[in-house]
Amino acid sequence: MTDTYKADLCVIGAGSGGLSAAAGAAMLGLSVVLYEKHEMGGDCLNYGCVPSKALLSCARAAAHVREAGKYGISASAATADWTAVKAHVAGAIAAIAPVDSQERFEGLGVTVIREAARFADAKTIVSDSTRTHARRIVIATGSRAFVPPIEGLKEVPYLTNETIFTLPDFPSHLVILGGGPIGLEMAQAFRRLGAEVTVIEMGRALARADAAHAAIAIESLREEGITLLEQHKAVRVTQEGGRIRVQTENGAGAPVIEGSHLLVAVGRRAVLDGLDLDKGGVEADHKGIVVGDTLRSRSNPRVWALGDAAGREQFTHVAGWHASVFTRRALFKQGTKASSLPIPAVTYTSPEVAQLALTEAEAREKFGDGVTASSFPFHENDRAIAEGKTAGECKLVLHKGKLVGASIVGEGAGDILQIVGLAMSNGLKLTALTNFISPYPTRAEVVKRAASAHFTPVVFGKNMRRLVGLLQRIP
Repeated sequence: MTDTYKADLCVIGAGSGGLSAAAGAAMLGLSVVLYEKHEMGGDCLNYGCVPSKALLSCARAAAHVREAGKYGISASAATADWTAVKAHVAGAIAAIAPVDSQERFEGLGVTVIREAARFADAKTIVSDSTRTHARRIVIATGSRAFVPPIEGLKEVPYLTNETIFTLPDFPSHLVILGGGPIGLEMAQAFRRLGAEVTVIEMGRALARADAAHAAIAIESLREEGITLLEQHKAVRVTQEGGRIRVQTENGAGAPVIEGSHLLVAVGRRAVLDGLDLDKGGVEADHKGIVVGDTLRSRSNPRVWALGDAAGREQFTHVAGWHASVFTRRALFKQGTKASSLPIPAVTYTSPEVAQLALTEAEAREKFGDGVTASSFPFHENDRAIAEGKTAGECKLVLHKGKLVGASIVGEGAGDILQIVGLAMSNGLKLTALTNFISPYPTRAEVVKRAASAHFTPVVFGKNMRRLVGLLQRIP
């Protein structure tokens, strides 16, 4: 038998974007049917953000033990119990899971169907046991690790973000393909937990970050013992005697990297297979569903794509923002667009690398003349000095005096970036970042100091000194 539903909204995918859209619609009194063929919570909860940050917290604890000597503290050598580390990771997932659970969403009035969904026609979604006629359809199916067409790769055992957190045995030497945020976060985590780590990157590591700030983070990783090979292309993978061998090419030769385990982290691709998009009249390309800035399908106006499926930035917080865009546009008839707010991105290495909107290089390419950058280094921040974490810088990027981006590298950069995000998102002037009292000593003072540095030549210049001299004549 087939159960038939009629819904105001049908959502495919129970990750960040899908769950937020479903919850919002249900709480507004609309009928919602939600399909999920795997785990509630999607990639972020089960294989991405949550487990990776939990693993990084374990690795950071080990690093603190090893660094204790420079603070005058004697401590035993840090050794990692991989089984206990995995238990911490699993515990973090379990603690958050109820928020994304089937039970919670059914309590909100959502009909949750744990089956694969596909289009039957432009307004109908079906699964093995159901048929849903929907007024609106949201595709929020997320993404999975992209496996590049490297010779021999499919014939050897390799890891992705879906398998590395439950790895039975701790790797003695982890080889990572990809020097992006995922690759470098895992590199530092496993190095701090005791593994040898080699990262192979065909271009520049952290290529989307400010180049100078990426270099600071990369130098820190190398100082911890990570081998990072930039401008090296993996061309062949083999397995011999239980060891993985990666043949690479670069301008200086063709080194072979050998390790116990291989992690593939070269990027992600939207999960759209099995949806029968052609039956729904939904156009897609290699990035995802073809949508405009409204996130609405250009070929089927009933359909919206959120998160990674929309072929734009691939972050959990962006998926949540997309759900807000959908709710505002589809349900409240507002004019919000996906580009209405600047997008932040953070790589959670130590030091963290945080980016908001445009880098300095991107701003100069887009605007040309009129772009300036105002910076303040962490080594002049008293809190950073007191804690011995002085690597880093805050850089504000301006076009004709207006904030168009920010780049921060340093301890807690992701949290600090939010001050600038608040200002940019609400159209505040740069002076807003100087006109508040920052508690002393905090790292976030670097934002105020960077903003103040922009005005220093004017405030303390020749003309202002002359003006102040004249004002002193007034009784």
